[in-house]
Amino acid sequence: MIHIEFPPPDFRIMAADGQDMIFDPFRKKYVVLTPEEWVRQNFLNYLVKTKAYPGVLMSIEKELSLGELRKRCDIVVYTREAEPWMIVECKEMDVPLGTAVLEQIVRYHMALPAAYLVITNGRNTWCCRLNTAEGNWEFETELPDYPALPA
Repeated sequence: MIHIEFPPPDFRIMAADGQDMIFDPFRKKYVVLTPEEWVRQNFLNYLVKTKAYPGVLMSIEKELSLGELRKRCDIVVYTREAEPWMIVECKEMDVPLGTAVLEQIVRYHMALPAAYLVITNGRNTWCCRLNTAEGNWEFETELPDYPALPA
């Protein structure tokens, strides 16, 4: 498990039609502030402000096809070459990160191959890296730094 110190939130939150809304700077619009959205926005804030991931290379709620099914990845981080590098699945804080969540993100990986898979509920975070030489997943002890520009 990876310990994450989230930066202080600086979110824009408002009420509309009886619901709390949070401004998503990546989608450039207000979205319903669900418990899962709270985790997603805090995790995005962490990736950009603490880990210095480039926000312009992130996709939120990226739609993909799994056979006949249409699914959405919470966060996809791309390389500078526009290749998927990391998929992040966010759950609300009360959802345990068990086998079902890991299987969900592995299914996403089948449609959108990425080097890293991350699952988080805001309290707990797990990161796996694909070991291409051995063809298996290895758990990481911290989130990777974003790849540096080639020399």
